[in-house]
Amino acid sequence: MDDEGLFEAAVPVTPGGGTLAGAGSLAGNGHASAPLAVRMRPRSLDELVGQGHLLAPGAPLRRLVEGDQSMSLLLWGPPGTGKTTIAAIVSGQTNRVFVEVSAVAAGIKEVRAAIDSARARLASTGQETVLFVDEVHRFTKAQQDALLPGVENRWVTLVAATTENPFFSVISPLLSRSLLLTLEPLTDDDIRSVIEDALTDERGLADALKLDDDARDHLVRLAGGDARRSLTYLEAAAGAAIAQGRDLIDLATTETAVDRAAVRYDRQGDQHYDVISAFIKSVRGSDVDASLHYLARMIEAGEDPRFIARRLVILASEDIGLAHPSALTTAVAAAQAVQLIGMPEARLNLAQATIELALAPKSNAVIVAIDAASADVRAGKIGSVPPHLRDAHYPGSKDLGHGATYRYAHDEPFGIAEQQYAPEVVEDAEYYRPTDHGAEAGFRERWERIRRMVRGR
Repeated sequence: MDDEGLFEAAVPVTPGGGTLAGAGSLAGNGHASAPLAVRMRPRSLDELVGQGHLLAPGAPLRRLVEGDQSMSLLLWGPPGTGKTTIAAIVSGQTNRVFVEVSAVAAGIKEVRAAIDSARARLASTGQETVLFVDEVHRFTKAQQDALLPGVENRWVTLVAATTENPFFSVISPLLSRSLLLTLEPLTDDDIRSVIEDALTDERGLADALKLDDDARDHLVRLAGGDARRSLTYLEAAAGAAIAQGRDLIDLATTETAVDRAAVRYDRQGDQHYDVISAFIKSVRGSDVDASLHYLARMIEAGEDPRFIARRLVILASEDIGLAHPSALTTAVAAAQAVQLIGMPEARLNLAQATIELALAPKSNAVIVAIDAASADVRAGKIGSVPPHLRDAHYPGSKDLGHGATYRYAHDEPFGIAEQQYAPEVVEDAEYYRPTDHGAEAGFRERWERIRRMVRGR
């Protein structure tokens, strides 16, 4: 779990009068008053939650740690997925010195000083250094260039973390010299596991408090796949319960502690499907306000923004199509913004796309057209490709009459040639039936005119 943005919390006192269990145990993970997320940071790959694709036997990360190999890593993923933790594990389990540089505060001078120090240490003692650069995308090109000598000569094992697409934010020479590992948002089950460990582990609450099911579900929703956030909220809720002299963290206490009302929304149950259904139907029905309401419900409940974006991309073709041709462009741009920016800022991109798609003229002609064509194909209406459209480039194709009477459209008036394109069995099929809504009205007139010209009517 990354540690940026964590607040420093006072050591809470238990109902019995002692300090909160785990607060006095450093366990190699911070001082007594360190935030819960810092105290609970995994100490080995086996304690790391999620990221199973990186932890399998023989996976690059496990080879790096267990084989003590020297290679630089570029960790790309959302906040709270374990980027700082992985850097610390690489350092701790391989007996390397851990040096952290923040791209927010450090400049070229600090970067070069860290590399020079690592180089001197390697020469004098043979001990290697892990140089962790957080938010490397904030470095300028010149600052990233300053990292190259250390990486090329292996004076340091660079572990650079970024929440933005490295193909856009990291210079190519650094990218090519590093192993890119993509970290995925933690699942709800992963977050529950993190919370349970914090409740029972001696570094955490050590069974001093219980957490009821509604409160646990609320914390999982609020976490949104971010382990650090879940522990930050759990610590706040635990402090509130202790202040009230209680040993149970309930939903009301949790809501008060994190100042966020519980949204009745089960990402795995009926509410998940009901709300996304209402969202899509509201956009289809052109009710902007209702669309934004359901969008907000999903966002506040911690729904995966990529899921919302994917549904908007589908809707852009299924319910709008050529009535507003830029709808698909808008939806795809919103989906890309979600990947590049992440939450919470990407909610603005989702809201903008939702508003435009709700206001756009609607047409289902695209889905009706492809469904009708697919129905004919499934019914066996296949037919042979007309000879003049068949491939005429291989030896002997001319002897078979392939392409003999083909008319090149660009040589014809208006760039349209009168000839048969579809197999005979569906020669008269009319799949695409444009509406007169929005821009599709223009497509309707154009397609009717072209169809008459192509088919000689």
